[in-house]
Amino acid sequence: MKTLFIVLSIVGLSLVPASMTIHQFTMTDIDSEDVSLSDFKGKVMLIVNVASKCGLTPQYEDLQKLYDEKKDEGLVILGFPANNFMSQEPGTDDEIQSFCQKNYGVTFPMFSKISVKGDDIHPLYQFLTEKEKNGVMDSSVKWNFQKYLLNKNGELVEVIPPSTSVLKSDVQDQIDELLAQ
Repeated sequence: MKTLFIVLSIVGLSLVPASMTIHQFTMTDIDSEDVSLSDFKGKVMLIVNVASKCGLTPQYEDLQKLYDEKKDEGLVILGFPANNFMSQEPGTDDEIQSFCQKNYGVTFPMFSKISVKGDDIHPLYQFLTEKEKNGVMDSSVKWNFQKYLLNKNGELVEVIPPSTSVLKSDVQDQIDELLAQ
């Protein structure tokens, strides 16, 4: 009986799926190239859903400034255009890329447009917003420019509200702390 219990326990444990990590995702960048997020292992990641026709669009400037200041220390910012909020990202990937480079000099990695909420939510954002998948917390994407901060192991650490600038001192302190680990 004891042996049967042990065997059933082992079989049961093997049926539990391994927990997902951010590094398991491969995304299409804005140039239509596949990028494995495992390429960013060992880096602090800031994932942001962006839009070109939003009142918060000038945050591209702060994001680029932060990226310029911290990229050599191990910070990577990943921009994911999304058209989920009042159709404020209607452009094609080429139009979005041109807009970002022309108006804000964006050099951090930008990705192909995805959905960040609703019935067609991308699996990456399912991971970011569901505790069952990320192991940390549930959240919902409230608007464009919501930010997800992940540590060097790809673990979710913080959700930063859309209207909060990444140049705010408490955000900078948290990023610096993660970079120092």
